Amino acid sequence: MAESAAMRRQSPLRLLLPALLFMLAGCGEVPLNSPYPAAERTANTLYAAFAARPKHLDPAIAYSSNEYVFLHQVYEPPLQYHYLRRPYTLVPLTATALPTVTLLDAGGRALPPGTDPARAVTSVYELHIRPGIRYAPHPAFARDAQGRLRYHRLDAATLADIDALGDFPAQDSRELTAADFAYQIKRLASPRVQSPIRSLLRTHLAGFGELAEALAEASSDTDGWLDLRPFELSGVQTPDRYTLRIHLNDVYPQFEYWLAMPFFAPLPWEADRFYSQPGLIEKNITLDWYPVGTGPYMLTVNDPNRRMVLERNPLFRGEPYPSDGEPTDAAAGLLADAGKSMPFIDRAVFSLERESIPVWTKFLQGYYDRSPVGQDSFDQVVNLGAGGELALTDAMRERGMRLSSSVATSVYYTGFNMLDDTVGGYSAERRALRQAIAIAIDQEESIAIFQNGLGVAMQGPLPPGIFGYRDGHAGMNRQVYRWVDGQPQRLGIDRARALMRAAGYPNGRSAAGAPLVLYFDTMASGPDAKSYLDWLRKQFAKLGVQLVVRSTDYNRFQDKMRRGLAQIYQWGWNADYPDPENFLFLFYGPHGKVKHGGENASNYHNAEFDRLFERMRILPNNAERQRLIDRMVALIHRDAPWAAGFHPQQVVLDHGWNGNLKPNDMANNTLKYQRLDPQLRAQQRWAWNRPQWTPVLIALGLLALACVPGWRLWRRRQRAGALAAGSGRP
Repeated sequence: MAESAAMRRQSPLRLLLPALLFMLAGCGEVPLNSPYPAAERTANTLYAAFAARPKHLDPAIAYSSNEYVFLHQVYEPPLQYHYLRRPYTLVPLTATALPTVTLLDAGGRALPPGTDPARAVTSVYELHIRPGIRYAPHPAFARDAQGRLRYHRLDAATLADIDALGDFPAQDSRELTAADFAYQIKRLASPRVQSPIRSLLRTHLAGFGELAEALAEASSDTDGWLDLRPFELSGVQTPDRYTLRIHLNDVYPQFEYWLAMPFFAPLPWEADRFYSQPGLIEKNITLDWYPVGTGPYMLTVNDPNRRMVLERNPLFRGEPYPSDGEPTDAAAGLLADAGKSMPFIDRAVFSLERESIPVWTKFLQGYYDRSPVGQDSFDQVVNLGAGGELALTDAMRERGMRLSSSVATSVYYTGFNMLDDTVGGYSAERRALRQAIAIAIDQEESIAIFQNGLGVAMQGPLPPGIFGYRDGHAGMNRQVYRWVDGQPQRLGIDRARALMRAAGYPNGRSAAGAPLVLYFDTMASGPDAKSYLDWLRKQFAKLGVQLVVRSTDYNRFQDKMRRGLAQIYQWGWNADYPDPENFLFLFYGPHGKVKHGGENASNYHNAEFDRLFERMRILPNNAERQRLIDRMVALIHRDAPWAAGFHPQQVVLDHGWNGNLKPNDMANNTLKYQRLDPQLRAQQRWAWNRPQWTPVLIALGLLALACVPGWRLWRRRQRAGALAAGSGRP
């Protein structure tokens, strides 16, 4: 009772003390709104966001950009793209040098260097793997005192204490060998893996089809681990510990680019055996969840619904930062670390963010280290000059931010189904119709309205940065543009209407007076799509053509494309590798989607184009190859299987504490090159997120004033109680 009376005697104003103490406690060096622990304030950790959870982390299966963000930091194929050089150039990674390529004639005899590739029938690639490379620590390599692999025969008692890969108490490593590359290539033929490049290898790699059949038969006979080592693959040989020899059925120069992709990264048989155990599969401890590689980082946290964490591989050998690049790289500070050992960042934390606005907000607060510039934030960040040049706004410059942009090695296009009875075909009238539509669709206006001006209108299928691309007047599509004052200018609508008359549709009507109605298939939906589709209808209306939009989901759209039911459609292509073959094959007849199930979605078939393509694809980047490409592009301009398109321009904003950042649309293993200044970041975070206590103090003052009447009443009652106690009245 005495304690309760004492508490009653306390002034209500003292209730404000906890709030004041809380305010003072927040006056440290870590902002109150920081999403990270205080111990990480100056950690050498990169913070980034990801929008879509990776579905696969098995290098034989993964084939999406959101998966490659993680996969390429862990796995190391034989080759990689030079970080700074342009055009994109392959350089060794785990190999000691680029592969030596030997062309063979029909008798299997080696042809002299410099021989015309057309004389060759098959080819051999030989690689030498760098000795001393070691895998990151992993339980699959752990051995007991007798030298036996410790975790390859797990029992129920051991598994009872295992819920994640990190729960295994022992880890070990071993050296990378050529046999690990051979084992991974065999996995690509396994029916249990279902690699997306199986058909490619069945075409090009000697013995791959036979191996696939043998593995299918063996797989049906056993439910347990299928050891691939005893199976023969005639096209892959390992004559010694560090030599890998690959035989192709044909001459396929683009195969060298595939050697820079995770499909050809090494996989040790120990890991395949370890992960095949049923007890681990039930706990989701699989290769698809926990990769094992020789790269600079390890995936230590895989919680794709919340965050992914990459940490430095303690056994990584180190790799020197490039010492050369483009002429402007030195002035940009991109060669300051030349020769220094990578990686520079210790840890990378990726947090799941499904919406762009939270990413942008946290970036402005300094809690993400870089951010793409989206449409919502574009005007806040970028000033667009009259010539299309990009510059930072004053607000962003004052924060020390840097802007980088690059034209992606991609193309988004509107195409015609060349098998269609109305817009397809190769007569002069059908060409005129397609050319008229190509002129009418004002791609420049579309880029300005719907892409914030970020993009390059397509002159041909090849994007900038790919061999064969012609800039300026030399690359202009003369069926759609004319050259005016040093720039391509779209031909007028009068020219398009003249072509419509030549096509037999004056003012958009047939000779019988019936209006021309065309159908456009798209996967686009939602409010943003509606504004674009309304705009597209207006483009056709310039010619008097009625455009009917048929929106559908992706699966239905693909089915219509496979069956040739679409008339006009919209699609895109991202480069797998920086070679013109990877874009021009979208017009190669034997790749037609309807007849052959290939990537030629327009089902374009031109005998001259096909003949030129077959010659072009086997040539090195030389004058003859450029000449062939020029002719192929001219045929596409004339026949117009694509009406319009653009190459998107990517814009990224970086904080001033980031270093060694250069856009690279081919390389995905770029984390190792980046550098941070954690001290500067901590200072900027505090400056940008410093608590503003003035409004709080004002609110507390108003609260105190509001308490005054109650305090006076309380004081009167206290005094009345004291007087009553002094008079002896109960």
